[in-house]
Amino acid sequence: MHKTWAVIRREFIERVRTRQFLIGTVLGPILMAVLIMAPILLQRNTRVKHLVVLDAAQGQLGSRVELALVKATRDDKPGGAVRYRVERVVAGDRPLEAVRDSLVAMTDRRELGEKSLDGVVLITEDVLTRDTVKYLGGNVGSMAEMGALSRIVRQAVLLEKLTRAGIDPNLMVASVKPVDLYALKVSQGQLTGQSGEASFALAYVMSFVLYMALLLYGVQVMTSTVEEKTNRINEILVSSLRPFQLLLGKIVGVGSVGLLQLSIWAGTAWLLTSQRLAIAKAFGTSPEAISSMPIPDIPAGVLAVFLLFFLLGFFFYSAAYAAVGSSCNTVQETQQASMPVTILIAAGLMLMFRLLDEPNGHLARVLSLVPPFAPFVTPVRNSLSPLPLQELLASVAVMIIGVLVMAWLAGRIYRVGILMYGKRPSMREMLRWVRVR
Repeated sequence: MHKTWAVIRREFIERVRTRQFLIGTVLGPILMAVLIMAPILLQRNTRVKHLVVLDAAQGQLGSRVELALVKATRDDKPGGAVRYRVERVVAGDRPLEAVRDSLVAMTDRRELGEKSLDGVVLITEDVLTRDTVKYLGGNVGSMAEMGALSRIVRQAVLLEKLTRAGIDPNLMVASVKPVDLYALKVSQGQLTGQSGEASFALAYVMSFVLYMALLLYGVQVMTSTVEEKTNRINEILVSSLRPFQLLLGKIVGVGSVGLLQLSIWAGTAWLLTSQRLAIAKAFGTSPEAISSMPIPDIPAGVLAVFLLFFLLGFFFYSAAYAAVGSSCNTVQETQQASMPVTILIAAGLMLMFRLLDEPNGHLARVLSLVPPFAPFVTPVRNSLSPLPLQELLASVAVMIIGVLVMAWLAGRIYRVGILMYGKRPSMREMLRWVRVR
């Protein structure tokens, strides 16, 4: 055990002291802080757009569009932040093109600075027949801004059409007003207040982080194994400790590095999401606006299950990667030889997306008891709907058994492979290594 601990300590220290680990550990929390604070800053610093409605239509169409834009708010709620500062210019008897070009010239921010216009909404009689409104502005690349502008103008055009047709616009608009479905998550018979978008975001982020971590640290185990074999360091190491001790020390050492880094990232994410309302208040943003954003809360129990299954999944896949590395002679050979292991990890990620529709279905329960897929399926199911304790323990027990079986198989291959050179062994030869006593 003392010798295994020495390998664990060496693998841990060698990776923790690298520049890549320090940069990754620091950049992770910084990136999370940016992702949390960016919507807050955008809510606070969004500038009121200065628009001109160029009215070349008859009747009340131009004034209806002006009024709709004046009433528009940033969050589409009465009393919210004003979205537009609007002026209406009537073309009258003047040539429409000349008036339009003079207004477009006023959008030059380099010449006019803050006095410049953001855009011109061109309203003509053709709007009612062609259902097309022209907008001339420098922010046409913003899909969100164009979508909001289109929605607001469409409503005003509809009101004008109904009025000209002799239909009460208020009655008609109230009849066709769309109904929004606002989904809130229910957990253990209680309302959590977390939206459906937030639940999906949490499941997606957890699965993607797990996928990247298993690939990153699993490949590190494989690369380390093949490099030590190429440098013939293994021949010195196995003279003082058994191959399985070397394998165990390498996996636990690299796994400790991964667990440390993920714990720092997860702790930062939990702190930022749990305190986002306080952060919003510090930056002068309304708590209501931040609460409506799909930023998921991360319960401590969900976080603990995620880290536990990361650890079990890492041991499972790292043992497989170590076996692959011991059977190869160069890093280039491992790229092809490790493909089956990589495909299993990718399959776990893809299955997670399939199970989002039915996290408690029969297929989801079965996959929670299959070791290659349980590290992805079980944490995601638990984040969407907390699992019963017996089901969670069953998944953990199956993963532990899977880790022991994979460690035994990898150990049998590893003890022979690290001292074998030359042609890469076939699958039949590796199976023979497993049977050798």
